[in-house]
Amino acid sequence: MRCTRFKRTLLQLAIATAAGLLATESASFAQADYKEVSVSHGGNISGSVTWSGPMPHSLAFPVTKDVSICDPDSRKTTDLERLIVGPHGGLANTVVYLKDISQGKPLDLPEQRRHLDQRNCHYVPHILLVPANTALSMMSSDQTLHTVHMDGAATFNLPFPFPDRPNSRVMTQPGLVHLRCNAGHEWMNAEMMIVQHPYYAVTDDSGKFQLSNVPPGTYLIVAWHEGWAWEAKQAIDVSTQHQVKRPVFTPPRISETSVKVLPDQGTVVNFSFSGN
Repeated sequence: MRCTRFKRTLLQLAIATAAGLLATESASFAQADYKEVSVSHGGNISGSVTWSGPMPHSLAFPVTKDVSICDPDSRKTTDLERLIVGPHGGLANTVVYLKDISQGKPLDLPEQRRHLDQRNCHYVPHILLVPANTALSMMSSDQTLHTVHMDGAATFNLPFPFPDRPNSRVMTQPGLVHLRCNAGHEWMNAEMMIVQHPYYAVTDDSGKFQLSNVPPGTYLIVAWHEGWAWEAKQAIDVSTQHQVKRPVFTPPRISETSVKVLPDQGTVVNFSFSGN
């Protein structure tokens, strides 16, 4: 009996710790209200995020369900999409943003980053940027049951049993949201930032980014990468009620530095991550 109570206490502590980490991550993207103003003589910040050192192992996950849809090339594994490095070392899917900027241009974030598709058992795009109090549009292109299960600043669990039927939810709380499918496609994962200002960018396949029309001043600029290391944990497939193994990822990797933006000029800032 004492052993059972001790295990239960440890489990409750683990759940509370995980909830605390999610709250901390979400709070790091929240800030005071942002004010849209006319920016005079704004500057641009550009640069790249690169990967250095050897690539880590175990970036693939076995395909165990709906093979014809999820694994059309019969590879038996699929990429977890947590670490995408270009041929010249550019690190894709890194979010670069200005911290605690209080005013500037209108919220003109890329429209495609607030539309989610479930395609060949992957979330597309893998990184979402949604302005606070706007809608995330979602759909599935796959002929199988998927879910969009959200943890963090938003907590929804939305089923998509049929293809090409859009659904949407307004994202009201700024912060970080983890997405996963709990219908047996355990490898499906994505990250969403619900943000309050427009000075966010996601690096492209070459690792490059740009923040445009920034009011002159000195800022803290942050490079945020979701992280790539993982371990398998037991979970339940809601469609079959069978136990499955799900990848659980380590915390994000973050680098930040000060940047000075001069009127009508460009500034270059580069970041680098490694497996160490």
